[in-house]
Amino acid sequence: MAQSQTITKPVTATLDALPEAKRVLEVRKPPRGHWVGDGFPVRTIFGYDNAAATTPFLLMDYAGPYPFPAASKRRGVGEHPHRGFETVTILYSGEVEHRDSGGGGGKIGPGDVQWMTAGSGVVHEEMHSWDYTKSGGSFEAIQLWVNLPARLKMTKPKYQGLVSADIPDVALANNAGRVRVIAGSYEGHKGPAETFTPMNLWDVRLNASGGAAFIAPAGHTTSVFVLSGKVTVNGAQAASAEMIVLDRQGEAVRIDAESDSKLLFLSGEPIDEPVFGYGPFVMNTEAEIRQAMTDYQSGRMGHLA
Repeated sequence: MAQSQTITKPVTATLDALPEAKRVLEVRKPPRGHWVGDGFPVRTIFGYDNAAATTPFLLMDYAGPYPFPAASKRRGVGEHPHRGFETVTILYSGEVEHRDSGGGGGKIGPGDVQWMTAGSGVVHEEMHSWDYTKSGGSFEAIQLWVNLPARLKMTKPKYQGLVSADIPDVALANNAGRVRVIAGSYEGHKGPAETFTPMNLWDVRLNASGGAAFIAPAGHTTSVFVLSGKVTVNGAQAASAEMIVLDRQGEAVRIDAESDSKLLFLSGEPIDEPVFGYGPFVMNTEAEIRQAMTDYQSGRMGHLA
């Protein structure tokens, strides 16, 4: 088993030498929820119909927190296809088992991340694990859809199972909290996820009355999603299941917590290309979507045994 990469040296951006702050564009309130299959009660925080504001991130589903009772039948979502992007599942509580037609698969638990590149096309299923099904308990997760540029839409499918022990865990100064680096880098600590375009994906925990300054490259889209707690981000307040969207210009993002808070920090190099999506497919043109549907229906994306 891999050794934990917990880093105990306190680090943070120097507050008296910060570059220009990113301007807050909006605070998005959580929408009404819906079910994906019978295992994932989600709220879609944003979707690919508004991709320009969050690119390269296409969609975010926030599942839970939801208490599932013990059961004898597994819950989840059965065989379904994807093409043209990646799915990233970050698990906070519960367990999920994944398998796909590209040969990828595995089980993730609290703190783990599943990063699946659908690329040219894959069929997969996402189910509660048998152990979690039998025991029940709280379930909480985020699933992101990450866009691929046109030149990589048809790349070969790939699966990355990122276990918690391999994700750097960095302490903030003054006992303000911690940052887990899933993708990109923070203060020189690189996340284990392999990405096709530059991005940062950080699991941030702030203690009550704690605060820190973070740097996102100028020109990158940047958002802060609040899973729990209450924070102020560059002067704007947000609470549980709300997201603050920041301007591409500027670099500094100051976050202060009123209460213990759990956050997801997203920033990335924009993919400023046409986005044409239909259900589980996200391409650049309608013709490419029609081809994806034909390829799936004819079995070219494979099937699960």
